[in-house]
Amino acid sequence: MTENNKYDLVVIGSGPGGYVAAAKAADLGLKTACIEKNKRLGGVCLNTGCIPSKSLLDSSEHYHMAESSFKTHGISFTGLKFDLKALMARKEAVVEDLTGQVENLLKRNKVEIIRGAAKLKEPGVVEVDMGEEKKEKFFAKNILLATGSRPVSVPAMPFDGENIVTSKQALSFDRVPDHLIVVGGGFIGLELGSVWKRLGAKVTVIEMLPNIAPNMDSLVSRTLERLLKKQGMKFHTKTRVNQAEISKDGIKVTIDTGKKESILECDKLLVAVGRKPNTKGLGLKALGIGIDEKTGHIPVDASYMTNIPGIFAIGDIVYGPALAHKASAEGEAAVMCMAGLSAEVNYDAIASVIYTSPEGASVGITENEAKKRKIPYKAGTYPFSGNGRAKCMGQTDGFVKVIAHKETDRILGVHILGPGASEIIAEGALAMELLASSEDIAKTVHSHSTFSEAFMEAAAMVAAKK
Repeated sequence: MTENNKYDLVVIGSGPGGYVAAAKAADLGLKTACIEKNKRLGGVCLNTGCIPSKSLLDSSEHYHMAESSFKTHGISFTGLKFDLKALMARKEAVVEDLTGQVENLLKRNKVEIIRGAAKLKEPGVVEVDMGEEKKEKFFAKNILLATGSRPVSVPAMPFDGENIVTSKQALSFDRVPDHLIVVGGGFIGLELGSVWKRLGAKVTVIEMLPNIAPNMDSLVSRTLERLLKKQGMKFHTKTRVNQAEISKDGIKVTIDTGKKESILECDKLLVAVGRKPNTKGLGLKALGIGIDEKTGHIPVDASYMTNIPGIFAIGDIVYGPALAHKASAEGEAAVMCMAGLSAEVNYDAIASVIYTSPEGASVGITENEAKKRKIPYKAGTYPFSGNGRAKCMGQTDGFVKVIAHKETDRILGVHILGPGASEIIAEGALAMELLASSEDIAKTVHSHSTFSEAFMEAAAMVAAKK
């Protein structure tokens, strides 16, 4: 052991949880290293998830608007077309830039970046396989696992990376599919389905549950499905896939509604039924670290420590939604706990967003959850059709829904479907973090004319109820 290989903290994984934790630790004066097995830092989010998908969503949305709605603004085109290679090149440039910024952030904070695959050998000891038969051990007072997640595979639809694909491959098709079938009506499936629908593909979504976006408020999910249908997407809910058969002519997908089987044909099949924790190869079982056999998650305590002292875990590998900002919040909190400082994450105020058009966003409990938990509540909904900014932009689909406690008026949930939902929801999260009431929001003067006025109006409707 040399002093060069000794650290206060070794972080395994450089995604939104890992790199934020490493930077925070260095800021607190801890000698820190971050281990990453892939070429670029940033994890799934920056490389094959949040960032590349948003790049393609924005590019495809611009094209779709030019094709469908610019005429109402007095703007017309002849010979409108898109260049898929240029779209992909722009996406790669965005990813390259942001992953480079992460690397610069860590270097600027004097975090040592170690390239290779990490494995825990014993508490405080990490072995890194650097390739070419080179392995090296690193020693740390604390180890933080931030290895993220990977797509769930389904035996009936085995991935081949070309025909039956994950979200990673669906971000890099070299041509627009004739017919893309998406298995899974969650955020990933609907976002990528939207990208390729806007660019000309026929898109069919298959979902086992009664509604798409099942974790959203039921009014949001029902309305979103109706609006996406209006855009041309097709849906089969309460439907499972029994088999996917690849042939030279394409893919035959056998679907089952419980009453009858039928066959759909497509040239690309995206399986987006969820993600599972990335814990394989870390040596956790040999070390005795607890793992939930059913879900694969690692149980942790309030400080994010596992059952082995000095070993912590955050992000997708612990319980809770697989969200980049959740992982970042947990990373910072875990490091502060290691340093003996007080920190916690308010999970009730973590928002989630689906970047379809219109966007969907949610924070707090849904109306159905309030009913199940027998919480006395009052709710108010305000449509974007009554919002001046939305009217000017021709984006009047959707609404803002606010749920508050009937007795205290404290905001319990905010659910938005419409333009700017991904930005407005931050005000809802802040309101919940500060224990604000619907009256507080209603009395806050919002700039005119903005989308956020719809939040103020919905809150006013709730505040007026007794």
